[in-house]
Amino acid sequence: MAEFDLTSKIGQYLDRHMVIPLLEFITHKNLYDEKDLLEAKYDLLSKTNMIDFANSIYQSLHETEDNAPDYDEKRDQVLQQLENLQDESDEIMTILQDPTVIQQLKQDKLANVQFLKENFNFKPEMLTVLYRFAMFQFAVGNYSGTAEMLYHFRILSTDPELNLSALWGKLASEILTQNWETALDDLQKLKEAVEQSNVADVVQLQHRSWLIHWSLFVFFNHPKGRDAIIDLFFLPQYINTIQTSCPWILRYLATAVVTNKKRRSYLKDLVKIIQQESHIYRDPITEFIECLYVNFDFDGAQQKLKACDDVLDNDFFLVATREDFIENARLFIFETYCRIHQRIDIKGLSQKLNMGEDEGEKWIVNLIRNARMDAKIDSKMNTVVMGTHNSSIYQQVIERTRPLAFRASLLASNIEKREAELADKRANPKATEAAPEVAAN
Repeated sequence: MAEFDLTSKIGQYLDRHMVIPLLEFITHKNLYDEKDLLEAKYDLLSKTNMIDFANSIYQSLHETEDNAPDYDEKRDQVLQQLENLQDESDEIMTILQDPTVIQQLKQDKLANVQFLKENFNFKPEMLTVLYRFAMFQFAVGNYSGTAEMLYHFRILSTDPELNLSALWGKLASEILTQNWETALDDLQKLKEAVEQSNVADVVQLQHRSWLIHWSLFVFFNHPKGRDAIIDLFFLPQYINTIQTSCPWILRYLATAVVTNKKRRSYLKDLVKIIQQESHIYRDPITEFIECLYVNFDFDGAQQKLKACDDVLDNDFFLVATREDFIENARLFIFETYCRIHQRIDIKGLSQKLNMGEDEGEKWIVNLIRNARMDAKIDSKMNTVVMGTHNSSIYQQVIERTRPLAFRASLLASNIEKREAELADKRANPKATEAAPEVAAN
């Protein structure tokens, strides 16, 4: 299954701290040689300030109790730097830990700064120290402390570049502490900041690529994530980013659509995109969609569904969706099969669903009963007989034109936004902005 592992591709768009959980996951799946994975972990950790963790990996890698060659020197440097930053930030931290300050702070950053200047001898350079201390806390693995510091920093800072960098750092910290509710809120703020940033197209493409990959942690852990991933990734600018920079994200978008009964209307769009990108990226999940909805190859879909089970089980983000995906994929096969057959052999259909005959018969009977389908079971012939139901022309017109209002509104919104961006560029032709710094890079 290493052939379908996306860790190396996804890791290019993540902060190194966020790659460590992925490496831990595939270590337990035995997809790669254990020594190779230990080397990868040590390489990641050696570029952070998580000195003790890196040293333990070094000892496991070399099967020794001796410390890494530069362990003592690096550890002393980190402890000294930590002590220095604690001393430098002591004054601002004392201010921010005062309950009176927390109650008085508002949305208006300038008003907040003025309040602190008048009452607590606040100096603007304290914010720079706070930012540096927060980034250092992230580097040593204190993610909860980082999130708290960056929250206060963003309440006070008026520097757009540092604010954007702080938002990336805070999102990473919330992800690594598995605080999904706050992470989803930060993700939305970051999306708005990225879309409003006045940067070159290539830089914005990079920002969106990072956002897409970081969002996987949130969307596949938050209860409402499978709705949110579809709503975000199907936006024109994000579909374009996926097709341009990271087509492997189609695996996650396809899984979200298959497992989400509320967003079935996006299936047609998904099929078109998978067809367009099939020459660049394919895996069992996208091929299952293609077999079923493009080629109507039920035997091929059956084989791909077996492979999907293994892919889902070995994917860090999708392992929890495995049962939902298989159940809904079987439902897709059944619905599609029923559309083109009037009489269906239960034994044959059970095989296509990767189920035994008895298990398949129970599943089909329950599905027909619960969905109130126009079908009946012929127990003598062991078949399902589908009823005929033709929608009226009036109903067909309603169904086909229902999405037009939304699509027209979305198109108009995109045109207005593009015109506003062009107007801003004409007004400030020299305005540029550097790419956001990845936290603790």
